[in-house]
Amino acid sequence: MKRQVFNPYLPLWEYIPDGEPRVFDGRLYIFGSHDKAGGKSFCLNDYVAWSCPEDDLSDWRYEGVIFRKNQTPWNTKNEVYYAPDVVRGLDGKYYLYYFVANSSILSVAVCDTPAGKYEYLGDVHLKDGRVYGTSPEDWFTFDPGVLVDDDGRIWLYTGSGQPSNGRFGHEVKGCFVMELDQDMLTVISEPKIVLPADWDMKRPSFFEGPSPRHIGDLYYLIYPTSDQTGLNYATAKSPTGPFSHQGPIHSTSEIGYHGTTMRNAVYPIGNNHGSLVCVKGQWYIFDHRMTNGSMYSRQGVAEPVTIQEDGSIEMVEVTSCGLNGKPLEGIGTYPAGICCILYRDWLLRNPAAGNPMVTQSGEDYVPAEPSSVNHEINVDTEENAPDSFVKNIKNNSVIGYRYFDLSATKEISLELRGRGKGTFEVSVSENGDPVAEVPFDSSKNWSWSSASLNLKNLTGLLDLCRLPIFLRYKGKGAPQLKSIDLR
Repeated sequence: MKRQVFNPYLPLWEYIPDGEPRVFDGRLYIFGSHDKAGGKSFCLNDYVAWSCPEDDLSDWRYEGVIFRKNQTPWNTKNEVYYAPDVVRGLDGKYYLYYFVANSSILSVAVCDTPAGKYEYLGDVHLKDGRVYGTSPEDWFTFDPGVLVDDDGRIWLYTGSGQPSNGRFGHEVKGCFVMELDQDMLTVISEPKIVLPADWDMKRPSFFEGPSPRHIGDLYYLIYPTSDQTGLNYATAKSPTGPFSHQGPIHSTSEIGYHGTTMRNAVYPIGNNHGSLVCVKGQWYIFDHRMTNGSMYSRQGVAEPVTIQEDGSIEMVEVTSCGLNGKPLEGIGTYPAGICCILYRDWLLRNPAAGNPMVTQSGEDYVPAEPSSVNHEINVDTEENAPDSFVKNIKNNSVIGYRYFDLSATKEISLELRGRGKGTFEVSVSENGDPVAEVPFDSSKNWSWSSASLNLKNLTGLLDLCRLPIFLRYKGKGAPQLKSIDLR
């Protein structure tokens, strides 16, 4: 790879949640909603795309804006677009399915290339031409997921499990599927419920955002659940079900992993949406996390997963290295914002302002369109992009990173600023004894504070080639952490 890749896998100034990963002609593309740094609601920005070659998952390239809110003719109020999906049709063209907020209509745009400029094609409609979702008897639709199956049949999954969505005047039935004609627009089957709206906060009932996949002999639906256990999956022998819930795959708060609950979540809790993709024989789950003290500035993360011979998928932990394929090098400088663990105590493990959070300097960053610049826009090129950092680090706050190869690491430095005085205890287990203590004293400017790592007593007890780093602040004030330097 050209470089190491972290979680989030895109630049820390980019906010793409609800990621649908798709491989087309040797490149991995990510399509999703588009949040705004410090936004006051979901999905305020237009759709953009990023992609990377299959053989280098660190080499992400900005493809630019692919579809704008004002391109849907009837969206005269510029309502935001929620989570999309993109598939290649039988005609070789690419079809973008999306949902306009405050409606119950699914719309489609088309393009000759995966990440080019899409043009509005139409709305999903019945054989008589009536747009589905315009009549009270139509079930409530929501984020669409599309499967172009091996036999050429096209299946559209949509719906919601949230009772509150009944305010739009349509019955909330859960997740349902409809078959589409080869024009990618016309419904040619009756809608069929595959996951009912059986709302329950204490067990994994369907929430929203179904993403279909056909893997081997099984059909999969990947979706978030009402019990906050993140992305779950259900399987069936047929695209129309019956689907049976199998369990969680990934949660950026790690709820459901090895007994973790909302009371001891490792990262601020929020919604989830994503899916699976296979790249060069390795499966990955794509998801998103919360930043900026709210649920409205979400960033994409990814982790490798294993699909067993029987089709089952075990839940995976959160890491800072995700797509990297191995632990991060124990020598180098890393942005603090790639932390995968961030909390103070169980009462504050939510994205509310005032708690520890990943944020950025300045306002939302909008790079130039690729066609208007003479360089490729990627994780390295944007010198004027805002800096990412962790703020509101109050007494007993924990910031964690998984994993590093610390076999050659001797010293750790933290780039800090803020008001206060205290110590950052450095450990290689969440509640372990410190292996270093980095002092902090009040300063208005970013400055380095350093300490030697005492790892000699750990040799033989732990695998130094794969260790986490936990920083626990003990002291007054609320420091800010910009980066970590390992030497």
